[in-house]
Amino acid sequence: MTIAWWKTSTVYQIYPKSFNDTTGNGVGDIPGIIEKLDYLKSLGIDVIWLSPVYDSPQEDNGYDIRHYQKIDDLFGSMDDMECLLEEAHKRGLKIVMDLVVNHTSDEHPWFVESRSSMDNPYRDYYIWKDGKEDGTPPTNWGSIFSGSAWKYDEETGQYYLHLFAEKQPDLNWENPELRSDVYEMMNFWLDKGVNGFRMDVINFISKHQPFADGDISDREKYGDPGPYFLNGPRIHEFLREMHGEVLHGRDVMTVGEMPGTTPDDAVIYTDPENNELDMIFTFEHMSLDQHGGDKWNLKPLDLRDLKENFEKWQTSLHGSGWNSLYWNNHDQPRIVSRFGNDGEYREKSAKMLATCLHMMQGTPYIYQGEEFGMTNVHFDNLEDYQDIETLNMYKEKKELGWSHERIMDAIYTKGRDNARTPMQWDDSSHAGFTTGTPWLQVNENHSAINAEQALNDPKSIFYYYQKLIQLRKEMEILSEGGFDLLMREDEHIFAYERAGGGESLIVLCNFSGEDREVEEDIVTRIDGAQVVVSNEGSRDLRMLKPYEASVYRVL
Repeated sequence: MTIAWWKTSTVYQIYPKSFNDTTGNGVGDIPGIIEKLDYLKSLGIDVIWLSPVYDSPQEDNGYDIRHYQKIDDLFGSMDDMECLLEEAHKRGLKIVMDLVVNHTSDEHPWFVESRSSMDNPYRDYYIWKDGKEDGTPPTNWGSIFSGSAWKYDEETGQYYLHLFAEKQPDLNWENPELRSDVYEMMNFWLDKGVNGFRMDVINFISKHQPFADGDISDREKYGDPGPYFLNGPRIHEFLREMHGEVLHGRDVMTVGEMPGTTPDDAVIYTDPENNELDMIFTFEHMSLDQHGGDKWNLKPLDLRDLKENFEKWQTSLHGSGWNSLYWNNHDQPRIVSRFGNDGEYREKSAKMLATCLHMMQGTPYIYQGEEFGMTNVHFDNLEDYQDIETLNMYKEKKELGWSHERIMDAIYTKGRDNARTPMQWDDSSHAGFTTGTPWLQVNENHSAINAEQALNDPKSIFYYYQKLIQLRKEMEILSEGGFDLLMREDEHIFAYERAGGGESLIVLCNFSGEDREVEEDIVTRIDGAQVVVSNEGSRDLRMLKPYEASVYRVL
């Protein structure tokens, strides 16, 4: 049986603005990515997911696109992009671009035309509605970036929908001409040699018609719009149409970012027979350290919840769909600070977390800097943060009575700028990221935590990731084997078995800073077994040392 190339691949996400600056303007660029391709090749990854480099006003760091078929001057030129594709392909690396088609910038020519008059041909490319009789917005929906999800337009006297920032109006996928233009744009990039798309909030594109108010909790000002745009009534129709118009017959990879999606939904989205997507990003495991739907309302992680969640996704999609495996991305805090220990056990816990994830079934994603253990950042001043979600949240929570200290603690724990501080290449000024002033401050720990240091240490996190990536290519059980959760009720050890093809792997991961006992039946099975990979030199089969991760091949 031929296994699709993306099932044995590892993806590396680049956030261009923070990756490598070659011009000294403090912003990463495409030539900077080209400069580091050999570094990525040495890590062993197969695919680069490139966050947006399209022309943009940068209200939301490129996720507000002004022109889909132009490269932003901030990052370089179309010639630079074509050079990146050529140089990556020379090294056997594939490039997946971010596809952002739930919304555009309000400076996109489509929207400029759309808001110019009620009868403009592009009016219906976006979602315009009259206000209620009292002049308030059409619904009580809250924006994901705080405030109302509707913006009143003085020129035409209607409101437009923006699930994100005011400068990010939502596209109207009910309009077939809009969909046709999107497909034409996708074909433009695939014809240039792009190897697929990561589709930003793609399960938002189908909205329930007509629009209705959402439920409001006691502590919230706006209604929850989720039931009216998540996995909407025409989403499968739209994705299958996209597949037919763009993806059919092309050997490319697609992954859909899909908040609020269940395993049952994911099976439909990723079943090859349905001709929709290859895999999706789920978010459930990223909301286990919060109360309810508010990511800023923190609570400690209960490891049993995490184990149960991974088990659900691993077993539900086995044999019918496909998982994406990730701890980090540009929207998530650094995992070693979140579920690991970014102090005494930073390197060891980073390796443990990598082991836990990479031994599962699915396509693993590594976010820049994860491969040598970059951590969250603590800026003392709110003014040092750049993220629009963070800044809007601060204002909203203050209005709700949260203290400054509580809000800052939430930002230190969950803020998106934790992932966006510049890549730490070496211990020089600005971490070797730029010769100028970086757009966002560099984490002050770059003198100790950087790529150069990792490359010079054969026992570093970098080389541990290199080993995990290679194992996925060598061991079919990692891509095809089943999943069985072990030690289910243990609050500190994440243990599971991968079985298939007459062999089994037992994966043991200690999520605590204390010695933890392994169950006797597992000790019996791993006694004499081959160690596939471990972050611990002197192992005791009966006891996992702090943040130990060990994988055994058993018969």
